[in-house]
Amino acid sequence: MTMQETRPGAETMESFATQIHMPYTLTPGQAVGVFLAELAQRRLIGSRHGDRVLFPAQDFSGESGEPGEGFVEVPPVGTVASFTTVEGRTLALIQLDGTASSFVHRLVGLGGDEVEIGQRVEAVWSDRPSGTILDLLGFGPVGTAETFVPRDPAEDLAAPFEQVEYTMTLDFEHSYGHYYGSLFDGVKHDRRVRGVKCSSCRKVLLPPRERCDVCFAPTLEWVDVEAVGTIQASSVVHVEFVGQRVKPPYVYAEIVLDGTSTRLIHTVGGLDPHEARTKAGPGARVRAVWSERRTGSLADIDYFEVIDDELGQS
Repeated sequence: MTMQETRPGAETMESFATQIHMPYTLTPGQAVGVFLAELAQRRLIGSRHGDRVLFPAQDFSGESGEPGEGFVEVPPVGTVASFTTVEGRTLALIQLDGTASSFVHRLVGLGGDEVEIGQRVEAVWSDRPSGTILDLLGFGPVGTAETFVPRDPAEDLAAPFEQVEYTMTLDFEHSYGHYYGSLFDGVKHDRRVRGVKCSSCRKVLLPPRERCDVCFAPTLEWVDVEAVGTIQASSVVHVEFVGQRVKPPYVYAEIVLDGTSTRLIHTVGGLDPHEARTKAGPGARVRAVWSERRTGSLADIDYFEVIDDELGQS
């Protein structure tokens, strides 16, 4: 059979919308820590490195590697060095007066068609300081703010932030391509697991792919695979980390489904993790327990359960 003949009229999932959500703690260091802390006082703090002033303040010069010689207050007025507009929001590289470096921030109250390189702008401050870079909301049209030569700040500099709680969220579309798209389309709509058979060595590969990764021959024949197989290796996960679907402890296993030659990694559930060494060890037989979810991914299988009457058989 050819691939086209095995799937007449069937649809293929093209992509999967998903999100990476990663909280972490940022350690800014002394210089950036002072810079962030001083934003609540509506002061912009840079650092002096010889005859150059860097903004925001840096512990070391990126050019010479030399440590900073002290902090300076820089004016809240500067010039747009470059800019870009994405989805109605404009980000700009801004060089504040008297500094030798530029930094990225957003423009406030200025549309992309109102901005030009060399334009003068001034700081726009938040009315409710939150201890983040957004205490400085951005830069807007120059108004009443005055420029000055970078100067020594007052002696009552705020204590530097030692840690900043931060969260990065990234929405994206994961493109499946025809082979993964066909697999996940079957998983989502028909609870059907499908692999492909190599045209040369005749091994069944799961997940499916265009070419065999052993002999590099094309794969031309789709094969339905029963969601039953044998554990090749397993581990009990006790460590908690970002992105886990299951709260530790849980069992993670490499499973070879019957008739395939590749390993599928999934969780083994329905048993006490402390019993995993005996009940979910190599050679244990397992079968898929399907979820009520229909996401079009292997998460549609909640977990694999051990088939008690086949324990120890391979």
